[in-house]
Amino acid sequence: MAETETRKRKMGERREADSNSRTATPKWPTIKPKQNIQITRLKDNDLFTVHNFFTSAESKAFVKVAESIGFVHQGSLGPTKGEAFRDNDRISVNDPVLADSIWNSGLSKLFSDIKIRREVAVGLNPNIRFYRYKVGQRFGRHIDESVDLEDGKRTHYTLLIYLSGGFKPKAKNDVSSHQDSSSEPLVGGETVFYGSRNSVVAEVSPVEGMALLHIHGHKCMLHEARNVTKGIKYVFRSDVVFA
Repeated sequence: MAETETRKRKMGERREADSNSRTATPKWPTIKPKQNIQITRLKDNDLFTVHNFFTSAESKAFVKVAESIGFVHQGSLGPTKGEAFRDNDRISVNDPVLADSIWNSGLSKLFSDIKIRREVAVGLNPNIRFYRYKVGQRFGRHIDESVDLEDGKRTHYTLLIYLSGGFKPKAKNDVSSHQDSSSEPLVGGETVFYGSRNSVVAEVSPVEGMALLHIHGHKCMLHEARNVTKGIKYVFRSDVVFA
């Protein structure tokens, strides 16, 4: 078995109180309630996508605010140090209000029937992260670990929302443009999940506004963020909390 399949990520999401965390509350875009959410299941209930979860305008607004805050580079030493290779830029903010607004905009309905050891989903981790991948940057194969929060709460699903990517299917109420004419289209940056013997279970290409959710912790599939070859990949990241 390859080293990458036995190596757990030893940095990143568990270092929530890192030097990149922000204390000021930015002015985030208002998230509209999502109607008629359609999900695409890639592996039973454990891995699925939601197209048009953010509108194009919402996605671009998050990118604008994140850029105004300022990203900080995050890297890791790679396999020789027992870490997944990592090369991207990151912002971390603690914002329960933002987490609640996104959860209540439609995510709560998606998890109404999902239970883990009799626990139910109750919201999003208020630790919100934004990732930026420029050309040549990637995140090697790793797994996402569960995080224990206060009051017996624990994270069990990763939430990724792509803020840039290929042209998205236009929602009925989304009157914004698909992509700024001045921006360079994103090429690469796929999120790839692996099963036994390095088999590819799913390969998800970033699409602006699309959410990707997958179980993490001891049932997490090995996955990676492939190299960006053109444009810039922006991602919103949080976790679904159970109690």
